[in-house]
Amino acid sequence: MSPATRAPYSGGPALELLVHGVGGATPQDMLGDPRTVRISGDEKAAVYRRTDDAEAEGSPGAHRDRPIPEAYCWSNLTSGNGARALWLLLLPFMVVNLAHWMRPRARGMRRTTRLYGALVRLVALSLTVLLTAAACEVALDLLAWQCAGSAECSGDRSWLGFMSAAQGGWWSQPGRRLALASVVPAALVALLWYLSNRTWSAYESQRPPVGDAADDQGKEEDAEDAEDGGRAASGEADCGAADDAAQPAPAVRPALGRPGFWYGRRLVARLRAAHTAAGFLTVAAGVAGAAARHDRAAQDVLLKTCGVLLEGALVVGGTAVLWVVCRRGRSERRIDAGLDRAAVRCLPGAALALLALSLLYASWSRPGWASSASLPGEVTFRVIVLAQGALVVALAVAARLLHRRARPPRTVLHGLGGPAVAMLACALGGVMTGGVAQRVADWIDGPGTPGMDGEGSIPGPPVLLSWQASVIPVLLVVLLIPALLLVVRTWLVARRLAPQVEAEYFDGAPGEGRRDSVRTRRIAGTRARAALTDVAPLMVGVVSGATLLLGAGALGGSWLSGEVPGRSFGERGLAESAAETAQALGSWLVGFGFILFVTMGRRAYRDASARRTIGILWDVGTFWPRAAHPFAPPCYAERAVPDLTWRVCTWTARTGGRLVISGHSQGSVLAAAAVWQLPPATRRRVALLTYGSPLERLYGRWFPAYFGPKALLELSSEVDCWRNLWRRTDPIGGPMLIAGRQGHAGDGCEDPTDVDRGALKDPVVYGRSERHPLPEPVLGHSDYQADPVFAKERAALLDRLTPAVPRQAQGSSGRSSA
Repeated sequence: MSPATRAPYSGGPALELLVHGVGGATPQDMLGDPRTVRISGDEKAAVYRRTDDAEAEGSPGAHRDRPIPEAYCWSNLTSGNGARALWLLLLPFMVVNLAHWMRPRARGMRRTTRLYGALVRLVALSLTVLLTAAACEVALDLLAWQCAGSAECSGDRSWLGFMSAAQGGWWSQPGRRLALASVVPAALVALLWYLSNRTWSAYESQRPPVGDAADDQGKEEDAEDAEDGGRAASGEADCGAADDAAQPAPAVRPALGRPGFWYGRRLVARLRAAHTAAGFLTVAAGVAGAAARHDRAAQDVLLKTCGVLLEGALVVGGTAVLWVVCRRGRSERRIDAGLDRAAVRCLPGAALALLALSLLYASWSRPGWASSASLPGEVTFRVIVLAQGALVVALAVAARLLHRRARPPRTVLHGLGGPAVAMLACALGGVMTGGVAQRVADWIDGPGTPGMDGEGSIPGPPVLLSWQASVIPVLLVVLLIPALLLVVRTWLVARRLAPQVEAEYFDGAPGEGRRDSVRTRRIAGTRARAALTDVAPLMVGVVSGATLLLGAGALGGSWLSGEVPGRSFGERGLAESAAETAQALGSWLVGFGFILFVTMGRRAYRDASARRTIGILWDVGTFWPRAAHPFAPPCYAERAVPDLTWRVCTWTARTGGRLVISGHSQGSVLAAAAVWQLPPATRRRVALLTYGSPLERLYGRWFPAYFGPKALLELSSEVDCWRNLWRRTDPIGGPMLIAGRQGHAGDGCEDPTDVDRGALKDPVVYGRSERHPLPEPVLGHSDYQADPVFAKERAALLDRLTPAVPRQAQGSSGRSSA
């Protein structure tokens, strides 16, 4: 049936739902009217309308010829005051959480899929232990053990005087100093637990609109099983539409369309309990371990027995944590509102009780105990680094096996994107925690260099941290080569694109204007730089591989030599000088990078232009639910996707009308995720307009199990119509590259064989003209509405939503009725 003769879709009004992208937008700008009113939502996310359209449902006749525009504003879910830049300190947790979602999707490999999820969760657990161990290194080892035990170091710091061994006070005994200092890492763990619990209530506790069947479905199954089998859940989203009940449930549901995908309360609660317990157990091991080692060499049988029993209890607690982390993954086939109360309540409480017993045990009077050298944290950090390397390698093997079975096209790094990102998370965690320990050691050691014999008043942090800092300059030198190659490649690509740019704007017609080499180079250069996004996976792979090799070298060097790099080469001239330079430079680079990182993050939260530049990476990271690390920054999509789903459901149920969702950038990802949550009949009432969308270019390549070609093709076949606009100058958005759409031939969509509109010209015109007397800017990722093609495509979609007047077949008289 052609568009001119198609039957009316609905007797109700049409709705245009606008969803902004990264950086946010005001409702006034989105609706093009300074007078707006909030019709639903709160200060974090809300739906707005023009004041004149506030009661549009009450007068549907007034909106027969035009849709009702609404704006969904969600920017406050990811931005706010400058203090929120502190979330960037949890960046390693967010990065390792991404590795969970980068798993290739392969049918028939359920055990490998489960293994992949368990390995990612173990890597995430190691990061929590690493963070807590670094806090223990600073508070327990450097301050309470080394500095307070040194008369020279504590004498220069009056605030440490009450713990100084030279003062002979009650707190001067090493065990009591350790017990007091353990408050710092224990408070850090408690703060992480509080933030995770609080943000769950604020961001991720929104239930999607599902029927009761979803909550009462039978046996619980892991998300990995659901993704592997692909069977449908029994509970469809219940929008209340009369014609939805007659629609059969699909045989296969997309991963993001499962009822429980955006409601991971059970797993987050389990992981939060396990990671909290792991943090408390790490602190307890640091305190009790030092006292137990002293007691094993002493003659007090009671204290020796208590130490053995306490260390055994800590081992049992650690085993319980590992069991909870590895036992099960996400439940997505239904809304799993239950809680594993034994794990959630007992595990953190038992760990806290063991910590209290450890503090009591360490505080027992031991008059002859004196602190010397450093705590044996060297072994702890070596074990953590070695375990992380082994887990990443095992993760790479599992990912490669899954990719070989699935082989989705255009997947980054041949399926190794998840292991590469997990390696980067471990590297970030090591740099950030090691950098803090290095800076604190430099501060309390005065002019001395930590680890350099005879140059300071304290021994300093574990030598592995110095080795890790020393490889940073080496890593930068190694990365300089591919960076230079990318610069040369971009320059060559820009030169090659210059003739193509002129050919697009000048096709031989008279009066086209004058060619300008500077203008041509600027447009070609912008296109070449935008194409660097497609090379980013290669750089991630190079960085991850180099980090793995250099990290192994640092671990081996510290293990074999037992000295910091500046002392490990002996008196060997150039090698010794290079090692000392790398050690000092790396230590300062860590501190400088940490300060720069926080400063840039704070600016990104406060400056809209800076947020648009780097915000896409942060919004990609926080789009995904916390499936691997419960202390990662909160997932805004677990609030935004149910919001959009609820809005679409309530609109169609109340008015029986149709709607178009217009999404820019990250807003298009939220729109697609919301459409997947709708029942089939409601999806057929929805049209999509996406522009500057990273759905395929970023999400499809990095997360093939969720946004791969098959998933996007199925989405295009289930909605009423989908048009995607993109530019070659856009570094974020791109085409969907969908070969064809199923079942939409002749449905009225302008081009039923392809979702993508041809690449928009950017700039719209090449130079000055009578219609454009001033030069038009190169827009890149912004202001798609400024292109005339945008208005044309938008009007075509909106025309499909307005009720058409059906034409009857011509009778014998040859006349047709209007």
